[in-house]
Amino acid sequence: MNREFWLQRWAQGEIGFHQPEVNFYLQRYWHVLGVPAGASVLVTLCGKSRDMMWLRAQGHPVFGIEISRYAAEQFFEENALQAHCEHRPPFLHYSAAGVSLLVGDIFDLQPSAIGVVDAVYDRASLVALPPAMRLCYAERLTALLRPGGSMLLITFEYDQQQMPGPPFAVPESEVNALYRGAFQLEILCTADVLTLYPCLHARGLTGLQERVYRLVRRG
Repeated sequence: MNREFWLQRWAQGEIGFHQPEVNFYLQRYWHVLGVPAGASVLVTLCGKSRDMMWLRAQGHPVFGIEISRYAAEQFFEENALQAHCEHRPPFLHYSAAGVSLLVGDIFDLQPSAIGVVDAVYDRASLVALPPAMRLCYAERLTALLRPGGSMLLITFEYDQQQMPGPPFAVPESEVNALYRGAFQLEILCTADVLTLYPCLHARGLTGLQERVYRLVRRG
């Protein structure tokens, strides 16, 4: 992951990946995971996503990891929350109202920083990473999620030759290769969504699917 690339995107307001509303699939399928209220949730590469407030409203302590300090501060400002900030190397920890955001590199994140979490929500993280980084990322999430814990994963599938990422295409075969060893996988939904992403159509895509997975960490 190119740190400077993402920091520049946030600094210049080029954040087409940010959704102003709570994600449709999160609202529709979160209950399928059976994560009880009080169980902790990690939101990867979270930006200032409103999804975190939705998860908090379901009764979950929420941890987010984000490389941009500006994005983290925007999250608390836009949700009218007064955050406490503490430097615990290698992260800045922001926290308020049951939501904690760690500013730093997800590849530096260890269970010692947040504990082992009960669930993971990945809407735009795996698809933000180039192929060479995805195995390390999957191994990091596996280490952070407790046995029996669940993950809601959303991916894009399209002809990668039509458009360079990010977001990158991550086919079902690769999801299986990354996670099958440690997780049980179930596809919850596959949808044709090109009309919902005109900016990606303008970049040359002629077809685009979103796929939603439920993953359960084996013991």
